[in-house]
Amino acid sequence: MSTKTKDVRSVLVRGARAEARLDGSSMIEAEHVLLALAALPGSAAARMLHGAGLTRDAIRAALDREWEQSLATAGIAVTVAELPTATPDEERTPAIGESTKLLLKRAMDNAAATGGGRIGASNMLVGILDANLGRVPRALDLAGIDRAALRAQATQAAEQGDH
Repeated sequence: MSTKTKDVRSVLVRGARAEARLDGSSMIEAEHVLLALAALPGSAAARMLHGAGLTRDAIRAALDREWEQSLATAGIAVTVAELPTATPDEERTPAIGESTKLLLKRAMDNAAATGGGRIGASNMLVGILDANLGRVPRALDLAGIDRAALRAQATQAAEQGDH
């Protein structure tokens, strides 16, 4: 395993886990991986996300809007900004959630299809963007993101080995 690949995996695991802890979550879900990708310094995935207007703060804002809208659909009016923030639990080690397991499977499929054997950040971004159901696709749609165009960029980066 190359040092670069090892570093990317290490940062993603630590980054996504740290994001889950910040949320007070017991599970690392796709939104935590997306936030970690946006914060991954020097990666093609972060450049693509930022180019689409998806900085870490913009992703957080989109996730907050999605949560507010989902609750509103159930007749519950909530403004995330008015709620207390979660208390991070540094002792907790969040487990891999179902949405992360699914995105990793899609990322592996993308890595195989693009000629690489190893999963990189671009493959993980494709794995996130290939989801049609769930919190992240709804948040990206609310943010006005062209997921198909961003996926095409991520696939091209993966094909070129730019993670």
